[in-house]
Amino acid sequence: MQSYTIGQAARLLGVSPDTARRWADAGRVATHRDEGGRRLIDGRDLAAFSVEIAQGGGAAEGDVPYTSARNAFPGIVTAVKLGDVAAQVEIQAGPHRLVSLLTREAVEELGLEVGVEATARVKSTSVHIDRA
Repeated sequence: MQSYTIGQAARLLGVSPDTARRWADAGRVATHRDEGGRRLIDGRDLAAFSVEIAQGGGAAEGDVPYTSARNAFPGIVTAVKLGDVAAQVEIQAGPHRLVSLLTREAVEELGLEVGVEATARVKSTSVHIDRA
């Protein structure tokens, strides 16, 4: 399973590294240390925490910056539903939840699973997923 540094997690959550560090210090998201002593967050834990924040259980007013996201939404995969031919992938990109329908083959080739960093790209009514 992929793990993320505090800085990477902050970028995916749409907050400052200081905010992500305070949340980790407060025990709101579990961390562990790598061989170099850096604090890391397990991808599945970060995915669950990003959903909690987006549903109003996390960020205080002003913690999430308001920006023009344009058409690229870097985030973390929070759900993957595989069918025989098609798949549904959900990404939490800061306060934005994006859902894309794509082929099962594409999901498998990209290695998309809960906790993996990915970018949703929006053009017109289609959402395309890039693996980070």
